[in-house]
Amino acid sequence: MKNNNPRKRGGPPGRNKSGNSKFSMDRDPFFSNNKRRKKDKDEEIESEEEEVDRGMLNGGGGSGDDEEDEELTPEETAEEKRQRIAKAVVENLRAREKELEGEEDEEGDREFEKDGERDSFVAKKLMQQQLEESGRLRRVIASRVQKPESVDGFEVLVKHRQSVTAICLSDDDSKGFSASKDGTVLHWDVDSGKAEKYQWPNDEILRSHGAKNPEGRATKHNRNVLALAVSTDGRYLASGGLDRHVHLWDTRTREHIQAFPGHKGPVSCLTFRKGSSELFSGSYDRSIKIWNVEDRAYMNTLFGYQSEVLTIDCLWQERVLAVGRDRSMQLFKVHDESRLIFRSSTSSLECCCFIDNSEFVSGSDDGNIELWGIQKKKPVYIVKNAHTLSTDVDNGELKDNGRNYNGHIASSWVSSVCACRGSDLAASGAGNGSVRLWAVEGAGKGIRPLHDLPLTGFVNSLAFAKSGKFLLAGVGQEPRLGRWGHNSAARNGVAIQWLKLL
Repeated sequence: MKNNNPRKRGGPPGRNKSGNSKFSMDRDPFFSNNKRRKKDKDEEIESEEEEVDRGMLNGGGGSGDDEEDEELTPEETAEEKRQRIAKAVVENLRAREKELEGEEDEEGDREFEKDGERDSFVAKKLMQQQLEESGRLRRVIASRVQKPESVDGFEVLVKHRQSVTAICLSDDDSKGFSASKDGTVLHWDVDSGKAEKYQWPNDEILRSHGAKNPEGRATKHNRNVLALAVSTDGRYLASGGLDRHVHLWDTRTREHIQAFPGHKGPVSCLTFRKGSSELFSGSYDRSIKIWNVEDRAYMNTLFGYQSEVLTIDCLWQERVLAVGRDRSMQLFKVHDESRLIFRSSTSSLECCCFIDNSEFVSGSDDGNIELWGIQKKKPVYIVKNAHTLSTDVDNGELKDNGRNYNGHIASSWVSSVCACRGSDLAASGAGNGSVRLWAVEGAGKGIRPLHDLPLTGFVNSLAFAKSGKFLLAGVGQEPRLGRWGHNSAARNGVAIQWLKLL
């Protein structure tokens, strides 16, 4: 017996024998236009009948649609922003090359004859710049540095009342920042030396910005600033010191915008990850904390040190290099949640700096400079007694012989090292009366001395220009982290040394 039920025969529901639909979609209130479903924000497809009806209701003007379209217009995504910035960079490079071509045409010499050649040159330039910034290609600058004349020494660019503890440069090398032991933070221009001072807010404003337990901070001793760092885009300046907080400043308005609590000891070092909003802070509490300055949020804490963290550095990758008083240097791989430990065989390490992603240099309190490679846990090359005492400093300028607890003379400590990013040029400073330039020839050949630049005082911080055209030094009468040495002949401030390249 045949089953006349279409549902049991497997036929489509809602159809009779003749195949006609029992229910009309036009009669169904779910599909009718009288009571339409609420559209999502991203849904912008409309039928022709709706457009006609809406046009009739609006008198054919369509002004209501324009307002809705403006509200529904999506914001620019991160990928679209990157594409826009990349296009702007390429267009700027093309405009520069066109200007150069115009100058060469006036002189009767034309380098580019077609737009295709210009675009290929721009592409090669961008690729070379990307390789240099990522550390895969090292620029040769050390061999081009001419020996400075006796009259072309360091010039005082900015003055401070007390010893300078930290300096940093903006990414375009036009602006500089410096801090001293009296709590002063200055923002200055490299070419003119014109400085502007950052004003510390009162305790009430600090509490509103996130500071905890700020009592005692009002004294000058507790406002001692030990570290500075500026973001890659130049928008944010971070400072840290004896008050155990990381302070965030807006470089455009020079106003205090946030205070990050969390450290249980003085904040001794700061660094931004290149091209990001991640900020790393090292402290006497033997920890390294990670902050997000855009979101004003704490992210993570890195442990592993048995003593105070003194210096940290970071490049484009999410890797942090730090040294501490436990005679170790550690490379934290934040993404992998792992670390590499490098041991110093002699004395405590005082400072460190990335040369590229696979090599870095450090200075110790016994006057040595070490070159390290990521493949070995011990230095691949050591320069002993890199900063010996000069006669001027050794003949009575240092009070109490400038000795610390373990007997090493404070003026011979390598208190600061820095490298010109993506190149083979490095510098080191101490309190012996000079700053030394070095040529980094790689892990296989080591480090070669270039020139000595006379400078009186304790060199507590160094910063190279990205182009290698000048070197900045933060100088003081005392070391950065203590008072175990004193040189009354030194001038507290920031000194600049212009370098001539062949």
